[in-house]
Amino acid sequence: MVTLYGIKNCDTVKKARKWLDAHGIEYRYHDFRDDGLEKSALQTWVKELGWETVINRRSTSWRALDSSARDTMNDQSAAAAALSQPTLVKRPLLDTGKQCHTGFTPADYEKIFELHTL
Repeated sequence: MVTLYGIKNCDTVKKARKWLDAHGIEYRYHDFRDDGLEKSALQTWVKELGWETVINRRSTSWRALDSSARDTMNDQSAAAAALSQPTLVKRPLLDTGKQCHTGFTPADYEKIFELHTL
């Protein structure tokens, strides 16, 4: 089952959800704020993608971190930081069941789901 992770007021998450709906792709939506985050999921994402991809280093949550925490960030500390501050995770995070992807562009989602526009 495809799962889309994000927060409901994020414009990029809204675009991704709209795109999935328009293309008839079934998915489960998981809101970080309402549904929380599991340590095992974060560890899987960080292992697969690297903390640099999973953590949104342009977010206000990132800027709110202590500079020493940002400077010494690694896989383990990134997962711990995101558990305490879920908005650190780059949104949306798409888990297809085979691969994880962060961010959204229509072209990327077309490739992920092997759709071709005419």
